Amino acid sequence: MATRAVVGGVLIALAAAILWLGGFAFWAVTVIVAVLMMGEWAVLSGERMPRKRLAQYALSVPLAIMCPLAAGPGFLALGLVFGAAIFLIALTRNVQLGGGALYVGLPVLALLSLRSQDQGLILAVWAMALVWACDIGAYFTGRTFGGPLLAPSISPAKTWSGLAGGIVLAGLFGALMTRFGLPVRLAAATPLLAALSQLGDLFESHVKRVAGVKDSDNILPGHGGLMDRLDGLVPVAPVAALLVLVPQWLM
Repeated sequence: MATRAVVGGVLIALAAAILWLGGFAFWAVTVIVAVLMMGEWAVLSGERMPRKRLAQYALSVPLAIMCPLAAGPGFLALGLVFGAAIFLIALTRNVQLGGGALYVGLPVLALLSLRSQDQGLILAVWAMALVWACDIGAYFTGRTFGGPLLAPSISPAKTWSGLAGGIVLAGLFGALMTRFGLPVRLAAATPLLAALSQLGDLFESHVKRVAGVKDSDNILPGHGGLMDRLDGLVPVAPVAALLVLVPQWLM
């Protein structure tokens, strides 16, 4: 627990620093994380070298386009993310490996898009921290109250009480963020996004169970792999970006 807490604190500090800096720094760190995550996904998809490297190189193309010094996070990058997925499926005949380009690439595109908005810092902090709030609430509520398991065949530790606690804490966090300029409609959507983050966690647990592993990697002491820490953010970031961007496109 001590190791987990220390590493978790370092990760939160790093995330806060790059969120504050934004721009090239945020893109660079996000890209490094994405490339490493793609490697973890490739292993869970039953691939080793050289296809693991191939998957990472394929994803690197849209990631490079997302750079603020290049085209940035836009429709060109979106098309290239799907292009990377199609390329990997066509070349390797491994649909799961190709799906990894979407699993990793879309959240990166979403986070970079959020950070590039006028209220980018607030929006990116909201999308990321609501997942952390949900995880914290779920962990402590589940340990305190226990009760029926949420999905025992996938994750034997998650409980319905933990899910409820996570949603409540995330909702309170969303309400608090309105004091810093978060639109009320996004704060109202926070509990739904928190539930979505738990589905992301369960999905990654299912992928690991099929692959026969406990963690996606061991790069983070006490935490496992990067996917193990970011699985909840994977589905939340794209949906959060859509909630922000679609009204702008319709105006």
